[in-house]
Amino acid sequence: MVRVAMCLGLRVSEVLALKWSDFDFRSLTLEVVRGVVHGRISDVKTEYSEDLLPLDSAFAEVMLDWQQRCPKSEGNWVFPNPNTGKLYHASPIGRDYIRAAGRKAKLEKDIGWHTFRHAYRSFLDDAGAPVGVQQKLMRHAQVSTTMNTYGNAQMLSKRSANTKVVQMVLPSKGRLEEAG
Repeated sequence: MVRVAMCLGLRVSEVLALKWSDFDFRSLTLEVVRGVVHGRISDVKTEYSEDLLPLDSAFAEVMLDWQQRCPKSEGNWVFPNPNTGKLYHASPIGRDYIRAAGRKAKLEKDIGWHTFRHAYRSFLDDAGAPVGVQQKLMRHAQVSTTMNTYGNAQMLSKRSANTKVVQMVLPSKGRLEEAG
């Protein structure tokens, strides 16, 4: 579940509601069409949330491997509860596993499902994806949501960008010696 959230930036409601029929491994795409909240299956959050997303081939292999090991369910769910065959609820997983893992790792802040969506946006930024592409991959109606709400540049990217500015402002060591 976490790999799906990290690699695709899906909302937890969308991750939990995935069916194997949503995946097209030949064309390497995933159709996001539904969500589940408190065990109730419904449409996705907004009309912009429903979309066809690309699947990276390495990620597709991970999912094909999971498909072979996945507990069977009547709904053909990607992540069925092995005891019931029904869908999981997001809150207990977040509380008992994700938040607990963050605390075990001694992270400064508690993490939850939405942390992965924010991280996805940061990864897109670090990968140099144009803002319009980021908006489409995150399936936001407005680019302002993508830019103002999600993501935070990672320190390595911030350092690299700042270094480029400093190099423009300060003369290089070689130039300084030449001027002296």
